[in-house]
Amino acid sequence: MKKKYRVLLIILLWILSVDQWTKYSIQSRLALHHTVPVVKGFLNLTHVRNPGGAFGVLGGMKGGFGSSFFLIFSLLAIGIILYFFFKTRDDEDILYLAFSLVLAGAIGNLIDRFRFGEVIDFFDFYVFSFHWPAFNIADSAICVGMGLIVLEIFLRDHKKKTV
Repeated sequence: MKKKYRVLLIILLWILSVDQWTKYSIQSRLALHHTVPVVKGFLNLTHVRNPGGAFGVLGGMKGGFGSSFFLIFSLLAIGIILYFFFKTRDDEDILYLAFSLVLAGAIGNLIDRFRFGEVIDFFDFYVFSFHWPAFNIADSAICVGMGLIVLEIFLRDHKKKTV
């Protein structure tokens, strides 16, 4: 099996396992909208549900059209991510790692959308009264993967300018 497929399999299994386990743990131990302080003034675990997209975009569309929209959008995104993953060359380690992370995150949140019609979020970072929108392990994988894609784009652009 090629290295990039092993990386994909390992990332998928690891991220999906940790993501679903943490969501299950939060859901079973913490009532909806309840909070447990972890680091005072910086991090809480807060059980929230996000019926919308990233950062709660279109969050008021729960049920009906909203749920269908996000299910279809998620499936389309997964198809696009897979397309780009399969297009990566075997020597593009950063890219296939990045696409593996984004794919695992997208699937993790899609599982929630199928099960609950919304995504379970729980990491609540804040400083004073500024709160970052709550997120989960799948969201983190997507952000890290997208960051790696941006990094790769800048590195390629830099290599082209120096050649």
